[in-house]
Amino acid sequence: MEPIRLKLVKGGKEGDLLAQGWIKQTTIGEPRLSEIVENYRKMGYEVHVIEHPVEVNGDSCNSCFTAGAEIGQMYGDVFIRKSGNSKPLEDELF
Repeated sequence: MEPIRLKLVKGGKEGDLLAQGWIKQTTIGEPRLSEIVENYRKMGYEVHVIEHPVEVNGDSCNSCFTAGAEIGQMYGDVFIRKSGNSKPLEDELF
């Protein structure tokens, strides 16, 4: 089964990252954001996160993200790419 890839953006910061070989994996908030970043790094990937605050009164549809806005919840777009010095996992589960 192939993973579902997110829609690619042609320009802006996201477009620049894609042109540099980064792959957008997800947009997610804490505490899962930190967990995902840590896990990808442990697997030997370079990780780049574009964090963005939730705008409660914005004109766009952010209903999925507004639940934690009152407490300052941040969300991030997680991008990964293979690291030049990645090593196979040395874990008894793998």
